[in-house]
Amino acid sequence: MQSSDPIHLKRYIQVMNDQIPSQFLISQSISVPLRKEMDIHELWKLHDEAMNSFREKFDKISSIDELPPRAPPSLLDLKVAIADKILQNCHFCERRCGINRKKKETGYCRMDAISRYSAEFMHQGEEPELVPSHTIFLTGCNFSCVYCQNWQISTAPKRGIPILPVEIARIITLRRAYGSKNVNFVTPTPHTHTILKILNALNVNVPIVWNSNMYYSKEVARLLEGVVDIYLGDLRYGNDECALKYSNAPDYWSVVTGNFNTAYKTGEILLRQLVLPGHIECCTLPIIEWTKKNIPNVRFNLMFQYSPNYRAHEFPRINRMLTKGECEKAVDILKKSGLEDILV
Repeated sequence: MQSSDPIHLKRYIQVMNDQIPSQFLISQSISVPLRKEMDIHELWKLHDEAMNSFREKFDKISSIDELPPRAPPSLLDLKVAIADKILQNCHFCERRCGINRKKKETGYCRMDAISRYSAEFMHQGEEPELVPSHTIFLTGCNFSCVYCQNWQISTAPKRGIPILPVEIARIITLRRAYGSKNVNFVTPTPHTHTILKILNALNVNVPIVWNSNMYYSKEVARLLEGVVDIYLGDLRYGNDECALKYSNAPDYWSVVTGNFNTAYKTGEILLRQLVLPGHIECCTLPIIEWTKKNIPNVRFNLMFQYSPNYRAHEFPRINRMLTKGECEKAVDILKKSGLEDILV
């Protein structure tokens, strides 16, 4: 049942081929009466009004040639301003720490206002329709996965390279010129403010990939509409108990499925499900069933790359590789669901 030509990422492919504009470029063209003295409530009211204009324009634009010129100030400027306000009472993710990162306070993700990255390169190891993907690995994380394969950068975020948005925008432009199909922001949620600034400094047409655990706040979900073309989202746990035990993520199921529902309406989704040993019945099965019922028109990637990294040895149930039988059972469940899958 493996699909070589994806049927559910049509708009992404059109943006990738420069046939139509990326969402962030459309947001750059929406004029808003933004003023510096506006408080957060005024900014959100203006945002909601501007998003109506975005949706109207989004539905009408059928060619890159129909993109209006950039507006000063724009809807994207407004999104940057709102993210900057949120940074002072941080609730980018649903932990809602409420700390002032602009005063160098740090919350669960260990990040202050300065975003950092550990690497950026043309990634050849992503899903087929994404490669080569200009992937930017951001530091820090709002999860604490006990089996994290990138724990060195997620637990020590200040070891990364400080981000200058204009410089990263320049690099994205160069990578696009050399053949990148997209720009892929990995672990983006704590860096929402910086990513919006990068895109505000970007002029080249390129699909925006939000490579995320999907554990972000409703406010961030509102900011991402009009910015993100494809949500490369991870739906890993089929219940709150497993999510709390292995990633320390409270209220996981309602938060993440809620964000997938919103993303389904505002962009396109490539859904990843990392199969965990001993978790077919409690996680993989309910995830596939929920996806089929609620967001069926997605590209589904059943992943078997799990290995017991970091602190996995402390948890006997997952301190092993997947068995052949587990892999076959997961594939059988997915095939019976009829979802469009990627088996890589």
